[in-house]
Amino acid sequence: MATPEFILDLREKIGTDLLWLPGVTAVVLRPSPEREGGRQVLLVRRADNGAWTPVTGIIDPGEEPAVAGARECLEETAVVAEPEALKRVNALPEMTYENGDRSQYLDLTFRFRYVSGEPHPADGENLEAAWFELDALPEMSEEMAARVAAGAAPGDVCAWAW
Repeated sequence: MATPEFILDLREKIGTDLLWLPGVTAVVLRPSPEREGGRQVLLVRRADNGAWTPVTGIIDPGEEPAVAGARECLEETAVVAEPEALKRVNALPEMTYENGDRSQYLDLTFRFRYVSGEPHPADGENLEAAWFELDALPEMSEEMAARVAAGAAPGDVCAWAW
């Protein structure tokens, strides 16, 4: 995944020390063209590990989280989507990258409504981008499945750990 310039600048100053970062997940939904009453979700297959996930990304300094989600959708999949609701807030466990960099993310998962565009891997961060029926998802991590489930849950209530 491409590392934003502001993180590279921070890493020059703090080395591999723990960096707390806000992230966004965009669970983009649309009515299923194949199943009456069904819904589809937009997923990408990541180039770095081959995993299927919803669209994710790091929020730039000063950027509104919902705007970041829409930007990531367009950059990664060429899909235009509009935010509808913040659905989940979750602090992820600390992680250490192969180069020793330590990061921890606060993930903000939003439900987005599909507007336009045919999904494809638009920026090189992903191998594939495609629509999946909500009841026929590819294998994905428990965390990513939880994000999809939160985004697809009815209503506009946000869930968080308590």
